[in-house]
Amino acid sequence: MKIALVQLAAPAGDVASTVDYALSLMTKAVQQGAELCVLPELWTTGYRLKTVSRLAEPQDGPTLTKLRQFATAHQVEIIAGSIAELAGSTVYNTTYAIRRDGSLGGKYRKIHLFSLTSEQNYFSPGNSKGLAEMSFGKAGLIICYDLRFPELTRSLALSGCPALFVPAAWPETRGQHWLTLNIARAIENQCFVIAVNTVGKYGNINFFGNSLVVTPWGEILVQGSSTQEEIVFTELDFSLIADVRQKISMYADRRPEYYI
Repeated sequence: MKIALVQLAAPAGDVASTVDYALSLMTKAVQQGAELCVLPELWTTGYRLKTVSRLAEPQDGPTLTKLRQFATAHQVEIIAGSIAELAGSTVYNTTYAIRRDGSLGGKYRKIHLFSLTSEQNYFSPGNSKGLAEMSFGKAGLIICYDLRFPELTRSLALSGCPALFVPAAWPETRGQHWLTLNIARAIENQCFVIAVNTVGKYGNINFFGNSLVVTPWGEILVQGSSTQEEIVFTELDFSLIADVRQKISMYADRRPEYYI
């Protein structure tokens, strides 16, 4: 499966223009053979926490509607990064998995809110893990800070996910953590990790970019720039997972009765 990591810069707050721009990049990706496009965290609004409640959209809002129409028109799957979701009066940081026919394979509301930037003052936490049904099987969905919680990703892997998707707005100051944690999650769960980060700057935050795909062996298949918007392509061969798990029978050797 050919996938496209759409690494975007922190937008200026014009949601409609940002969505149209992202769709133009995804059109280029599809023209180059992409079967799955993946976007970063809060790509429509940017990491502008004080304005997310004003810019948040319901699930049937214009952004997701355009993405679903795009998926249908181009017969492409989309992991829609994350979008500020308005549900009644509550705002969530939500990612959606869109199938080729435009239907939703699943959604996930970010469980772990980043207290260092007071995300809990702007979002409500989700209360269920992110599993989506896609053409290649189950997709595990997490968002940014969730990467630091191996219990969550192990739970997704045990649910049968061959791939974990990690949209993020990860800062340069902790860039080494971004690389190390993505590699660790791939190795310890024997699955692919597809992580798409933001570039550019907002306020005093410089985003790290370096979107990457990590194999179940912990090898980086492809890695983006730390500063530039770009589309990063790679091919995923899901048969590699069975090979890794046969050679190192970690799941058969687990002893979960001692883990609590």
